[in-house]
This record gives sequence, structure tokens and C-alpha cells, in this order.
Amino acid sequence: MPLVYVTRRMHFSAGHRLHAESLDEETNRGIYGACNNPLGHGHNYDLEVTVAGEPDPVTGMVMDIKKLKDLIQKEVIDPMDHKFLNVEVPFLTRQVPTAENIVVAIWRVLQDKLSGVTLYRLKLYETERNIVEYYGA
Repeated sequence: MPLVYVTRRMHFSAGHRLHAESLDEETNRGIYGACNNPLGHGHNYDLEVTVAGEPDPVTGMVMDIKKLKDLIQKEVIDPMDHKFLNVEVPFLTRQVPTAENIVVAIWRVLQDKLSGVTLYRLKLYETERNIVEYYGA
């Protein structure tokens, strides 16, 4: 059977402050600039979750896309949407919530919750021009 990749794109809005606790204020401002604003700033994120698998011979689907949507909604979107990532999202509170760290954290949340398919790729659009991809480690 052929290996097919299925992607679901979803959206959430969240605020964060890029600030490493291990660095002093001046160093943080130098590294993160305006993104180090003590009151934070926000983004309208788009997240693409891609799974890989073989189409079922009966249904023709790799995975029920509604089940994938519901899983992403419950495990990622609901906990993150309209939240301050540094404080309100448990799986992000101990790290600088850069797009890179966010996408790795989301991977960790989703990877063991899928059955019958393999989590292949996450693509996170922080802005129209700032995009990160993660394929697992």
C-alpha cells in the first residue's frame, strides 16, 4: 500500500514574552528586542499537523480527519488559544516560548495520542513570514 500524508491546518491566538530567566534584563533585550516586552505581545498562529499512513482498504482514509481535528483541538488549541503561553500553558511554562520551542512541545503532546498513523510533521506559522517545521527527533 502507498504511504500517504494527511495534513490538518488549525488556528489559535496567544500571547507570550521571549525572556530567558537565566539571562539578565539587558541581555534578554539584546537577544529578543521588542519580543522581550515585559507585558508580552501576541500572534495569530496557524498550525499544520501532518500524519502519515496507509489508506484503509475499506474507507480509503489514512485517518478520519475529524478525529485528527478533534484531537488537535482538545490537546493543543483549547489549552493554548487566547492564553499567555509563559504562564497559562503547562507544557510551555519552563522554557522560552519561541516558535521553535512551541512546535517541539506540541509534538510531545501529540505524538503518543495518535494510533494507526505516524506523526510526520508539524508546521507552525507564527507570522506570515516566520515559520518553523519539526519532524520529531
